Amino acid sequence: MNIYDTVNTLASEIKQSEEYINYKMAKQAINLNTELKNKMKEFETLRYEIQMAAIQNKQSDEEKYKKMQDIYTELIEIPEAKKYIEAETKFNVLIGDVNKIIGDAIKDVIQ
Repeated sequence: MNIYDTVNTLASEIKQSEEYINYKMAKQAINLNTELKNKMKEFETLRYEIQMAAIQNKQSDEEKYKKMQDIYTELIEIPEAKKYIEAETKFNVLIGDVNKIIGDAIKDVIQ
């Protein structure tokens, strides 16, 4: 079998997975509520900025971190947002596992 055929099969199976479907549906539900969508975007922006600062070994901005925590606490109380966060986490675990399997398979040539 051609490697590209295998990758296309994997992509198709990911799109058919429970994790992908739940994540996509949860994201669609968030997008229907403009206020919730904006709050989720604010949370994700703060989370990204904090992660990038950590990667770049910059001192963490305690104010940003506190604001992110406050927004998370607020979001987790909203059923649609909680479902989205949980679905996103499960989907990210799936993709992380796939990446790890591929990485482990080729680590002898990339080290």
